[in-house]
Amino acid sequence: MAQIFKLPDVGEGLTEAEIVSVKVAPGDTVSINDILFEVETAKSVVELSSPFEGTVETVHVSEGETVEVESPLVTISGGQDDAGSAESAPTADTAAAGSASTGGESQKILVGNGPSADPVKRRARKKPAKTAPAPSPAPAPVNSAPVQQSSAQLEAQQERKLLRGSLGESLGGLTEKASALLEERLRKNSSRGEVADRPVGSIPRRPTLAKPPVRKAAQDMGIDLAHVTPTGGHGQVTKRDLLNYAAHVRDADTSSEAPTAETPDSFWIPAGACGDRIERIKVRGVRKATAKAMVNSAFTAPHVSIFVDVDASRTMEFVKRLKKSRHFEGVKVTPLLILAKAVIWATARNPQVNATWTDSEILIKHFMNLGIAAATPRGLMVPNIKDAQDLSLRELALALNELTVRAREGKTQPAEMSQGTMTITNIGALGIDTGTPIINPGEVAIIAFGTIKQKPWVVDGEVIPRWVTTLGGSFDHRVVDGDLSARFMADVAAVLEEPALLLDE
Repeated sequence: MAQIFKLPDVGEGLTEAEIVSVKVAPGDTVSINDILFEVETAKSVVELSSPFEGTVETVHVSEGETVEVESPLVTISGGQDDAGSAESAPTADTAAAGSASTGGESQKILVGNGPSADPVKRRARKKPAKTAPAPSPAPAPVNSAPVQQSSAQLEAQQERKLLRGSLGESLGGLTEKASALLEERLRKNSSRGEVADRPVGSIPRRPTLAKPPVRKAAQDMGIDLAHVTPTGGHGQVTKRDLLNYAAHVRDADTSSEAPTAETPDSFWIPAGACGDRIERIKVRGVRKATAKAMVNSAFTAPHVSIFVDVDASRTMEFVKRLKKSRHFEGVKVTPLLILAKAVIWATARNPQVNATWTDSEILIKHFMNLGIAAATPRGLMVPNIKDAQDLSLRELALALNELTVRAREGKTQPAEMSQGTMTITNIGALGIDTGTPIINPGEVAIIAFGTIKQKPWVVDGEVIPRWVTTLGGSFDHRVVDGDLSARFMADVAAVLEEPALLLDE
């Protein structure tokens, strides 16, 4: 029997997914749990495995296509009957009926089990009524002169259109008398067949006025200055005229097709003719979901931001000691590990920063699903470490490494990015001092970790070089007011200045 595998909801309330790759083709034999597709949702790339076994009959989607949940992906035939399935494969009779009804095209007809299927089969066996054969076209006339004459007239009409457009653009239009004389000359030439034999480009026209730099730019961009409307003095084409025309052609090209009789060849410039000055990237997948979430957060939650400079010299010394410790052998240790532990420690002292606003109530969460913003080729992703408050320093380091590696490889699953409670964005990895991050939807706080570098710092009245970083925090002012956000940031800074405070856990 034939069984149809439909796109499941691979995340929480997802409505669509893009087909990244198709792993099977019609005729392939598949088993249960064989990978059939890779799909990109708004959160991650997910592999879809087969729930059936048998032979692939039809693949309903192609790579790059965006499909909605419950859309058919593949039809698999030849497997064991599913107890809950009421669909069956088409029989030879119904397949023949489908071919007859569609004029030879293959059409799939699913017939239900039971007596109700018999009338369908009987109707399918009926032969189509004979129809009278279509009259054969009349033979072409032996004398082809009238056809040649018609072709010449059509080309003359086309040339008149081109000439009117070109001269109208470059010279600002002709007088009625000049137009009449030109029409008369073209009519006489077309009657003699001269216009049809002469290329359009040979029609004489007055050179367009433009300065040498503008001419050079037009040549590099592949633009004929005769098509550009001049706005300069004495009818000169300026640089601005050229750029405006190039932008107009590029925008028109994205929404237009190949030239038609109403759109002559000389006015249609293919994509890329004006240079690769603008790259268009389709908004989809992670980027589309991120944009929607950030706009919603920025214009829904009233953000308030706080910044603090921190002497992180002792954190840098602590990281060096951890790297040499046998307990951390083979484990990647960075200052981000200490910051993550500091955020967990400060949250325990200020629980209200780990909450969600719901209009009717504030949900304070006594667990920490710590999100780490990770830059990936597919865009910014924020997987989180579940129950981070229960992890030791070494366990937290291992979780951070695994989380970032999986995110950069594009293997993060939707469940790993859901139910986050607070986020850290490590902009210091790119050499940035600080920033104003946007809160993730459903959370009320996010911390930006700036780069750590040596700066002059006053210690006991003396200016000495110290390892200094800047922390930036954004908070939802509906939940976290100024006093609470300041105390939270001060606690995080205190741990970076003195990691020994972590012994107080």
